[in-house]
Amino acid sequence: MIKHLISAQDLSKDDAVLVLDTAKELSHISDRPVKKLPTLRGRTVVNLFFEDSTRTRISFEAAAKRLSADVINFSAKGSSVSKGESLKDTAQTLQSMGADAVVIRHPASGAPNLLASRNWIDAVVINAGDGTHEHPTQALLDAYTIRKHLRNNEGDLAGLRVAIVGDILHSRVARSNAILLKTLGATPIMVAPPTLLPKGIEFWQGEYSYDLDEVLPKVDAVMMLRVQQERMNAAYFPTAREYSRNFGLNLSRLKSMQSHSIVMHPGPMNRGMEITAEVADSKNSVVIEQVANGVSVRMAVLYLLLGGQPGESEN
Repeated sequence: MIKHLISAQDLSKDDAVLVLDTAKELSHISDRPVKKLPTLRGRTVVNLFFEDSTRTRISFEAAAKRLSADVINFSAKGSSVSKGESLKDTAQTLQSMGADAVVIRHPASGAPNLLASRNWIDAVVINAGDGTHEHPTQALLDAYTIRKHLRNNEGDLAGLRVAIVGDILHSRVARSNAILLKTLGATPIMVAPPTLLPKGIEFWQGEYSYDLDEVLPKVDAVMMLRVQQERMNAAYFPTAREYSRNFGLNLSRLKSMQSHSIVMHPGPMNRGMEITAEVADSKNSVVIEQVANGVSVRMAVLYLLLGGQPGESEN
């Protein structure tokens, strides 16, 4: 197993399946009266978040605590970062406090790789989302959710077709999913207006399309993405209403999909824009389940990277 998780590209097919299989075993802990394992007792996990987060931060915190690790939550707001402290100085402060793993979310693409490669700290580094680059644990939990519903939670995703719809250009989730789905044997299909597809999309893993209605009947899962207006500095589409009409998932589009198809969303959802409330709450929707699966998958990542016993964090 790798030492750090920075990108979905770090994972071979065997690595990815190992994470998913481990998550499957650890998911049973959530059904117990006492949701705890002593696996990481005495280890310290730091959640180092330079961007706002609800699901990812709480999910990593719950995962670490269920494995009996000590958790330190760090938010850039209200810390010395707001006074100009660099990433290096922040990292070395954490090192001096004895951090065994650092879960980092940062607005700058490449920040987790910088932290892992510069030897500023000895801890395991896990990327919880960096700019518009990648979000590997989100891709892992999405793959776990797809596998659970469409592959009886066994093996890989060979032969499945997954549509990823929306703001591909600014989405770290789309990038990580495109890589991991291909690694696991599935075919990712990027669907968006031309202005929201990145340059060089033809060289990406999988396929791409500008026509959502043509793609939907042919896929096993559809993943809707939020339009990330906070990362936009120009008009990428005329109006929200027009975007919703052409690329929003509504009830009529849901009916055109195969009966076994599932609807996913990494959150937060903008109901009424990329997805309607009826679809988000339909029986095909697994959005809430993705959050629960996220805890199991992140438990698996922490378990495999930290090794469970002091001194076993090396690959």
